[in-house]
Amino acid sequence: MLDRTQTPAFQAIQEVQLPTPDTHTLTNGIPLHLIRVDHQPVLRIECIFDAGSWHEQTPSSGFFAVKMLAEGLPNRTSAQISEYFDGFGAFLELNSGPDRSSVVVYCLTKFLPNILPVLRQLLTEPTFPDKELTDLRNITLQNLRVNYEKNAYLAGVLFRQKLFGANHPYGRSQQPEQIASLTQSDVVSFYERVLQNRPFQILLAGQATEQDVALIDRELGQIPLRTDDLPVIVHNPDPANDLLTLTEKPDSTQSSIRMGRRLFTRAHPDFFKMVVTNEILGGYFGSRLMKNIREEKGFTYGISSNIPSFRRDGYFLIGTDVNRENTQQTLDEIRKEIRTLQTEPVPEHELETVKNFMAGEFVGSLNTPFEIADRYKVVLLDNLPADFLNTYIQHLRAVSSADILAMANRYLADGDLNEIVVGGK
Repeated sequence: MLDRTQTPAFQAIQEVQLPTPDTHTLTNGIPLHLIRVDHQPVLRIECIFDAGSWHEQTPSSGFFAVKMLAEGLPNRTSAQISEYFDGFGAFLELNSGPDRSSVVVYCLTKFLPNILPVLRQLLTEPTFPDKELTDLRNITLQNLRVNYEKNAYLAGVLFRQKLFGANHPYGRSQQPEQIASLTQSDVVSFYERVLQNRPFQILLAGQATEQDVALIDRELGQIPLRTDDLPVIVHNPDPANDLLTLTEKPDSTQSSIRMGRRLFTRAHPDFFKMVVTNEILGGYFGSRLMKNIREEKGFTYGISSNIPSFRRDGYFLIGTDVNRENTQQTLDEIRKEIRTLQTEPVPEHELETVKNFMAGEFVGSLNTPFEIADRYKVVLLDNLPADFLNTYIQHLRAVSSADILAMANRYLADGDLNEIVVGGK
């Protein structure tokens, strides 16, 4: 009989070995990175451009240029494009961010020959019809108006602006007045200047063979690529001088709190030490912030901290939503937990628990070829060491209690942390 009063034995994860991507070069020089996992006959093909808002001349033009790729082709309307992909059980995803943009297709492996010609058209022959642009602009404006009424959304916008400046790609958010004035020529200009016939990378994940790579080369490897480079653009952060921003909303019963600072990229030597420090403070459900502010004080349903990373920068963020009357107490308790990290070594049993959780979470995020590809994408596109993933757990295991004490004092000093409160104190 199983004795449920006894904790079952377990073995701590010490390392993980991921499949090595095969890199091919297509006829036109485009690199194709293949993550081959043969469990199911499905594929994800992702075309990744170095074409994010970093290269925008008009705010939001990059976002709309990417979203409009599937809104019209010389021989198909937006509805016909959707019907075509649906007919093969395929799914199209268009993504745009500060550093890069991507066109992603999920499909059954056997339908790759049917999908590739239309994918090539999306990259090379979009028509940017005015009606579809107007519809997309109206939908985006409506969503923005709704979002700007939400304390949490506004707090996130103000926090990034405070760290990087309202005009920096990492601090800039969509503004209704800018979208309302955006023209078709602005969108087409971004496409022609930054996307059209520009080199890109392909990340292919799933059940794929050399024949599938040859099919991709037959379509995407024949796109004539430009030889001129995109101009180098430098965006210097313009952080706010004041650390505290309070946006009063008298009718709001809740306040959204954001606290943090600029940090660094994943390539920084303190990255892994800071990742473990963050996990202990607010990175998981059993974190110190959750135990204090949710479980003991009952101020919130959830509070968390994390370390978002971009290609050229990164930041540390604590976020929560609380009743208005608990705002100041919550801020005080957050500072108390940070001071504890700065003055008292983390007990070894707590540190070991956190490391085991992080190792398990990392392994659990590698269940599908698409999840593995997402991990490798960061390594490939941010120029990280080739063994970054295979040594990830070893780096976590190497972090000591003394390291966490040092990180908390170096990066979480009270005078360095920005504060955003939307709602009121």
